[in-house]
Amino acid sequence: MPGFFSEKLLKFSTRSDENSSCTEDDSKGKMSMTENQTELNARIEANLPLVKHVVFQVAVHFPRHVDREDLARAGALGLVEAARRYDDSRGVPFERFAAQRIRGAILDSVRAADWAPRSVRLLARRLESTEQHLATQLGRVPNVDEMAEELGVTRQELSKLQDRLFRSVVLALDHETSDDSDEDLTLVDILKDRSVVEPLEELETRELHAYLRDAVGLLPERQRFVIVGYFLEGRTSQELARFLGVTESRISQLRSEALRNLKLGIEAQYSNDEPDELPVGRVAKRQAAYVEGIGGASEWKSRLTRWDTQYDVPEEPLLPVISVRS
Repeated sequence: MPGFFSEKLLKFSTRSDENSSCTEDDSKGKMSMTENQTELNARIEANLPLVKHVVFQVAVHFPRHVDREDLARAGALGLVEAARRYDDSRGVPFERFAAQRIRGAILDSVRAADWAPRSVRLLARRLESTEQHLATQLGRVPNVDEMAEELGVTRQELSKLQDRLFRSVVLALDHETSDDSDEDLTLVDILKDRSVVEPLEELETRELHAYLRDAVGLLPERQRFVIVGYFLEGRTSQELARFLGVTESRISQLRSEALRNLKLGIEAQYSNDEPDELPVGRVAKRQAAYVEGIGGASEWKSRLTRWDTQYDVPEEPLLPVISVRS
């Protein structure tokens, strides 16, 4: 795992521990400070890979939420302590002696950081071993009734035991929930309430709706009639054509022009690019004036303080409500 372990981390832990501790007496007596420190550093640096090896062995017994870097730091301190306390006159290889110290330091670190009582951890191991035993026998994952029967408890009692176990696990919100490197999911992504609108998203929607209202209001009269009649009042192209005295194809053309103007006008409000030169031609000047008009039609405070659950429908229809017969 990238970033899971590095020799720099171990060396930093080694130096920090050396600076905060004093040299202890060993069975051979005191050596000179310089010689003792040189030998100690050489022994620690030569056995740095041993810490990584022990961490990998121990980590398989811990849940995924246990930080492997924390295990590595604890193991590094265990290696430093092992180097200080090692007595080669006893005939025990340093690697074997250090491995036990490293493992012990890691276990002590995990226990110190675990707020759940030991009984809960024993319960977790019992439930896990029972599930594995039944899975081996049945060839599948056991259900709740089979687990309860094997443990000699009722379904309700098993549920209470599992609740105790689940409550003992504390995870950070940025904890990754997937082993797939392509799917970077954290608890925040899973626990997010999709039915609740985030404040930033709500403000952005308010602003967009306000720009849309202003942009529709500033459209040329015929384009505005078509947009409001077609999208807000539910009129058909035939009704709009009869009212304006044009063909249905002209209504389609007006609708396309209006939508293009709306898109241009609203997108320009979110662009920070200043035009390099002044617009040339009647159409370009009219479009520039339309864009500028949308930006100045309302203040930013009024755009953010108004919230619509849907687009406004005028109280008085722009088109008369009549029955159109073909």
